[in-house]
Amino acid sequence: MKKILILNGPNLNLLGVRETSIYGAQDFETYFSTLKSKYDIVELSYFQSNTEGFIIDKLHEVGFEFDGIVLNAGAYTHTSVAIADAIAAINTAVIEVHISNVHTRETFRHHSYLAKNCIGVICGFGLDSYRLGIEALLAR
Repeated sequence: MKKILILNGPNLNLLGVRETSIYGAQDFETYFSTLKSKYDIVELSYFQSNTEGFIIDKLHEVGFEFDGIVLNAGAYTHTSVAIADAIAAINTAVIEVHISNVHTRETFRHHSYLAKNCIGVICGFGLDSYRLGIEALLAR
């Protein structure tokens, strides 16, 4: 059975409440339950942290044993060389995802420090970006 981690960064614990016009009205735990039902042949895990170091620790923890990581690092995407280095240091394939289309938003969101160390980037499909990330990992 394939093991995939969905790893969410800062403020994504507020999905369904925060800026619903951008991020939608559904909380992530409900959506994660839907994903687990859809992909019952995959061992899906979920972790969220607002703290950069905890995200790095989780990458180190699973980055040598899981088959894939779907990572939405939130704003750390645009600021964290440390998370980029953690992705480069592990063996597990990482796909960067974003709920919104970051390229239609503020200019600072157009650059990702993480993308060069990921196997791909998916953005702009709402919560479905996570499903697309899982599909891409399973197709590898």
